[in-house]
Amino acid sequence: MAKLLYRLGFWSAKNRIKVVVGSISLVVVAAIVALSMGIHFGEETSIPGLASQKTLEVMEREFPNPQGSLGKTQLVLKAPANETLSSEAAQQLINEKIKELSADQEVAMVVGPNENHSLNADKTIGYATITYKVPGADVTKASKDSVTKIAESLRDAGWQAELIGDGYVKMETGNPTEAVGVLLALVILAVALGSIITGVLPILTAGLGLGFGIMLIIIGTSLFDIPSFALSLAGMLGLAVGIDYALFIIARYRQQLAEGYERWEAIAIATGTAGSAVVFAGVTVIIALVGFSFVGVPFLTAMGMAGAITVFTAILMTIFAVPAILELLGDKIKASAKRKGTERKQASRGNLWGRFVTGQPLVAVVLGVALLATVALPFFHMETGLGNDGHKSPDKTERRAYDLLTEAYGEGYHGPLVILAETDGSKESAANLNKVIEEVKTYPNVVMVNPAITNASGKFSLITVMPKTGPNDSETLDLVHLIRDKAPEIEKQDHVKIGVTGSTAVNIDITQKLNQALPKFCLIIVGLAFVLLMLVFRSILVPIKAVLGFILSLGATLGFVTYVVQDGHFQNLFHFYAKAPVFNFLPIIVVGVLFGLAMDYEVFLVSRMREEFKKSGDAKKSVLAGIRHSGGVVMAAGLIMVAVFTGFVLAEEPMVKVMGLALAFGVLFDAFVVRLLIVPGVMTLVGKSAWYFPKWLDRILPNLDVEGEEVMKEVEKKRLRVVE
Repeated sequence: MAKLLYRLGFWSAKNRIKVVVGSISLVVVAAIVALSMGIHFGEETSIPGLASQKTLEVMEREFPNPQGSLGKTQLVLKAPANETLSSEAAQQLINEKIKELSADQEVAMVVGPNENHSLNADKTIGYATITYKVPGADVTKASKDSVTKIAESLRDAGWQAELIGDGYVKMETGNPTEAVGVLLALVILAVALGSIITGVLPILTAGLGLGFGIMLIIIGTSLFDIPSFALSLAGMLGLAVGIDYALFIIARYRQQLAEGYERWEAIAIATGTAGSAVVFAGVTVIIALVGFSFVGVPFLTAMGMAGAITVFTAILMTIFAVPAILELLGDKIKASAKRKGTERKQASRGNLWGRFVTGQPLVAVVLGVALLATVALPFFHMETGLGNDGHKSPDKTERRAYDLLTEAYGEGYHGPLVILAETDGSKESAANLNKVIEEVKTYPNVVMVNPAITNASGKFSLITVMPKTGPNDSETLDLVHLIRDKAPEIEKQDHVKIGVTGSTAVNIDITQKLNQALPKFCLIIVGLAFVLLMLVFRSILVPIKAVLGFILSLGATLGFVTYVVQDGHFQNLFHFYAKAPVFNFLPIIVVGVLFGLAMDYEVFLVSRMREEFKKSGDAKKSVLAGIRHSGGVVMAAGLIMVAVFTGFVLAEEPMVKVMGLALAFGVLFDAFVVRLLIVPGVMTLVGKSAWYFPKWLDRILPNLDVEGEEVMKEVEKKRLRVVE
């Protein structure tokens, strides 16, 4: 692969104009195709085969609801002080507003708080339900603006009027705060590479790769069910790895220039050596993302595939466009500053960090492990679930609506359970069904059980159960399990078959499914890491050390997220607005993504150590050389990742914010504590043993040549021929 990339670097540099124009044209064509096909993101998060999902499918068959897919918005109202919604003046005002809402051509019907019986006990809070003629995702901005103006007019009259529902609230996939992360990345690049022009290059190529990847994902929405939140993960990864991968090649190119190579030769060597590491690291990330499909969750599979696409396009743009643009810029990109003095002096001078770690390796390892282990402690009481509007900023109308509904009906309003009851159709069916309802009323944590609604056949009935606690509370989970545990006994005694469904039960089942899949997914990832690193580094101890380091950084990441999001610490700093469970799919995403990124840094750092060790046979000298040549690049790459992900931490959408927080601190822990502290410390402690590899195993395993060893041999031969 290294030789192929070496030749590709030459070709791209030689055909620089064609490559750059072709890259831009590729993005433009993809954009034209994508926009002509339209954007069709879905929001499906169900998992086939779950108990609640099976019950839901039966319910939808037996209780067909033509309006079920239509968008709905609730206009939640609270009367002014010392007034109620049932007064004559209040009803007159509400009816006027309902007429205004009904005048909207997109609105199918509006049901007021009196008609839908939504008034609370003291009749101060209620809501009007607006049903649209189209699904919630298709409600136009003009229609949303219309209902917003009506809500504002009610506020002007002294009422509290808030809006919630899929016809009004849509997850924000566009994130203007990304620009903050990109600007921070530009500053880091300018410092690391010595000029703003050079710093812009990685952002430019990353933008091309991300643009192409996003367009491919949009095209994919017309063919596959891809959730809109998959775009956030894909955007984070595509931008971050695109910048990092370009940085690795540019840094190696500048090093080769400093060693006296001609520009074309330096470009080709950088593409063959650093480019090989880029391809290997990128493929590792892609494998981890595609690995989401092993979990058996369709929306996670879609997220993984979307992320894999942007990483793949980032790799393509890096190995094709970066060499071409390097040649176009010519002498504007300068060689790395070369220090004067002997090789030994160069190895020690300017390498304070390397000398500290190799001089006190045990201290470095103990400090790193102790720090990460301490940060990881909250992980052991982590609870997972799904976010809701109650976790958003109080500045958002949907958050205020959520709080009003909680005030009116309690937390359980947001987490109702639906029991689907099937009777045998006998004369005793009605009496048996009533016995079931009365029994459910006696269960702990039940506030209210609504009368059964029976379908036309008379065999199926729906019973809505209102718990006292919210959808993510453990008591609600216990209630779902209790009903399911009682189901066999109820069927035997009362001849009524029951199943629990509804959004709350479905989300509980999804959370449990993801939690059960996490250990298996971790084993797959850890096993994959060990095999890949063994192939790359021809070592047994290096992969073991890398895997243990990954586990440490993973534990610290999930522990820190739990400490902030669930336990409520530093919430003002990161602009979280309420304690919440950790998003149920976040641990699996962090495992997959952090694994890929961790292997990036491992490859770029340790491959340079191995390259030096094969030359000198001195283990400590190889660690120093690895830190000197690659430590700064890994540090800059880590800072860039943190900067990009920080842009997502600043987002308003809680799901995007939590993903950004987890990935930002995951990279921070892995790049700076594991790879730059623990790894060189361990490598120094074990010495030459780090590179032990059985000869019989070396013979049977393929050699990936990530360091570009064969390329450098070929280059040296060419140099010798020129000298002769």
